[in-house]
Amino acid sequence: MKFFLDTANLAEIKRINELGLVDGVTTNPTIIAQENRDFETVIKEICALVDGPVSAEVVSLETEGMVKEAQELVRWATNVVVKIPMTEAGLKAVHQLSKLGIKTNVTLIFTVAQGLMAAKAGATYISPFLGRLDDIGMESLLLIQSLRQVLDNYGYQTEIIAASIRNLTHVEKVAEAGTDIATIPGTLFPKLWSHPLTDLGITRFMKDWEAFQNN
Repeated sequence: MKFFLDTANLAEIKRINELGLVDGVTTNPTIIAQENRDFETVIKEICALVDGPVSAEVVSLETEGMVKEAQELVRWATNVVVKIPMTEAGLKAVHQLSKLGIKTNVTLIFTVAQGLMAAKAGATYISPFLGRLDDIGMESLLLIQSLRQVLDNYGYQTEIIAASIRNLTHVEKVAEAGTDIATIPGTLFPKLWSHPLTDLGITRFMKDWEAFQNN
């Protein structure tokens, strides 16, 4: 499973990228706004830092506007992927962009039908949102499992990005379910490599080593 970092914070990206864990980055207007910096500058800096795909989202809700924005976004760097909302206009834009060889990430997927439509339209990636489904009492992991089965059934090359990841359990379960990618907030990453028993083991080891040295 690949890890995408869901942030626009350069310091977070640099830190985790140095561990060899970052296969790509996803952004959205909200997390870009949190950086209080120019959108184009931030995307270009991320693309220069990370070798993998970097999702940059359009803001237009009309097909023509989405396509125009997408064509501009991909001029910024060769690894830009255009993030498109799951709407009728979005599907039309994805279909047109796929013919132009522009990679897309269809976001805000909440059903198997939506994922299937996006894949059929030519999406490079689809992003089902786990956390938001959990918020309304839905079994979000079933969506990942079902999407995996459907895409495999029909041989679609579209990759599944498990999005809106909230916790360690989400990460582990989507890996078991066969998602291609999990996009994870920078603040969650340390919880993936940490455990109290690991810390305790290191503390005991150091105490034993100190005792041995003092003998």
